[in-house]
Amino acid sequence: MAVEKTKGWLVRCLSFLCSALTWLVLLIASVWAFGALWFDFPRTSEQPWVALAFGLTVLFMVVLVRSRWRAKLIIATIILVILGWWLSQQPRQYRNWKPEVALTAHAEVEGNIVTLFNVRNFEYRTETDFTPHYETRRLDLNNLRGMDIFINTWGSPFMAHPIISYDFGLQGHLCFSIETRPQRGQEYSALGGLYRQFELFYVVADERDVIRLRTNFRKGEDTYLYRLNGPKVRDSFLEYISSINELHATPRWYNAITNNCTTAIRQQRPKSERPKPDWRMIVNGYGDELLYERGAIDNSLPFAELKRISLINTKAQAANDSPDFSQKIREGLPGE
Repeated sequence: MAVEKTKGWLVRCLSFLCSALTWLVLLIASVWAFGALWFDFPRTSEQPWVALAFGLTVLFMVVLVRSRWRAKLIIATIILVILGWWLSQQPRQYRNWKPEVALTAHAEVEGNIVTLFNVRNFEYRTETDFTPHYETRRLDLNNLRGMDIFINTWGSPFMAHPIISYDFGLQGHLCFSIETRPQRGQEYSALGGLYRQFELFYVVADERDVIRLRTNFRKGEDTYLYRLNGPKVRDSFLEYISSINELHATPRWYNAITNNCTTAIRQQRPKSERPKPDWRMIVNGYGDELLYERGAIDNSLPFAELKRISLINTKAQAANDSPDFSQKIREGLPGE
């Protein structure tokens, strides 16, 4: 009798746990589906109403449908239909883009010569008042001397934006910044970035464009500059070239977790050479600390001291539009 009671108790416990786990999965999936409708439903004016209708339907199923398995089945079916619709959405190459992301860069490679088209080099008066200017640049890979990383922060210690810069000596510095591609009137949303609000975009720019925009024109942002230690600078550069050509031909969605300004750098590398995943690739405000621990940047100084001297805002503001901007912002930094 005691054995039967124990078995019955275990069965009830397992049944309860399975039911609770199922409801938890459905709750998480329902929250995701609500967000998908809120952000991505094609008729903007109807987005909140469609999302609300879905939420009320789920609540109705939970509260009023007595058969638990039937309620779960209906909710799961609705979520699967929403998922199928959401996955069917395709990124576009042609929309009414903001002018700063209007043109995609692309490149041609002939031996050691790389010709880049649509390299951004805007003339800024303020963050939003600028004269668009794009260039074609012809770079010799034999002149490639090294690579740096800029870490841009703005308030929250958890989030940052990395920009990779390649040093071509007398041919100058070329930057790659992985960003969203917003349409006119569209602003970035952290939650929206988890859905299909933005296409992925690679800004290919002169260093004075993409860095001065953050140090000299935007308010409340700090920019740090570190020399990257790595023997495969050429391979890294060509990975970016391959990525911009792929995006020029076939657009992709941006995602704040799976395909963002940091994880996209890792994903464009060959699988065998990708660094080990780390939580700081998502919470990338600590990305420079991760690079320091792995020896990817100078670690001869304590990290706090390295970070202090790597802040370049004051030097960038002093250099402003000087032709030797890149040299001036690097004065006094390790490795220079």
